[in-house]
Amino acid sequence: MELVKITEVGPRDGLQNEKTILSTQDKFEFVSRLVESGVKNIELTSFVRKDRIPQMGDATELAALVLPKFQNTVQFSCLTPNTKGYEGAKDSGFSEVAVFTATSETFTKKNINMTIQESLDFFKPIFTLAKQDGIRVRGYISTVIACPYEGKIEPEKTLEIAERLLDAGAYEISLGETIGVAVPSEVEALLEVLFKKFPKTYFAGHFHDTYGMAIANAKQALSMGIRSFDSSAGGLGGCPYAKGAAGNVATEDLVYFLHKEGYHTGIELNSIMAASRFMEEKIQRKLTSRTYIAMKNAD
Repeated sequence: MELVKITEVGPRDGLQNEKTILSTQDKFEFVSRLVESGVKNIELTSFVRKDRIPQMGDATELAALVLPKFQNTVQFSCLTPNTKGYEGAKDSGFSEVAVFTATSETFTKKNINMTIQESLDFFKPIFTLAKQDGIRVRGYISTVIACPYEGKIEPEKTLEIAERLLDAGAYEISLGETIGVAVPSEVEALLEVLFKKFPKTYFAGHFHDTYGMAIANAKQALSMGIRSFDSSAGGLGGCPYAKGAAGNVATEDLVYFLHKEGYHTGIELNSIMAASRFMEEKIQRKLTSRTYIAMKNAD
């Protein structure tokens, strides 16, 4: 069976917008359960100011618990919005970091208080340092199909940003369908433009499920050659700058779909369920994953 890479983003992208602030020990337990399920790529945390995103304020402490125990078997990454964050990640022992921008000027301004050009210029030192230090850099592009402020985004705009990040040294670009409004035909139009210039292996799908289209969009991307996707256990997550945006596609839903389609992920569905059940108790709200709900009710 063909392998599809899944990057579990629950510990960072999933948790950063949750109102309940989890303890470092609870995050460690969550990550431990994810590792037990067979997840091999995990976005662990973000090195940001604690006053900006309190949920990520324990990045150094969490890394000190997780990396020594699991780093030999799992590829961990973290978000580094600036060189200070990058240095924190390097000092903590990460071998992969991520930077993020968007296709929309308005979204980028609200998200990181920069223009797109400023964000790309801001990342240049991170790429330079990472190359020197032998650390991989993953690039995120938000609002690749639509923006909550500017509406539809033309594929050529995403291509332009992707080219800048790849030229800088990103090994993979995560294509963020941030507000979850896209349908498969729009995913197809975007990927057709990207694939005319770059290999399919440079891209990952990052779909949100606001209108229930995440799996349909993942199927479209899969059919066109994408073999890397981001997902979040239980469907944790959302976007504070996109009103009404639902969480990332749930890892359970993605794994269920891929396995039924005959692909291999290395992830055991019942074990992911256990990780999500743990989180549901800790954040004290119901999770949205259809597969999680169906399997829990069947117990």
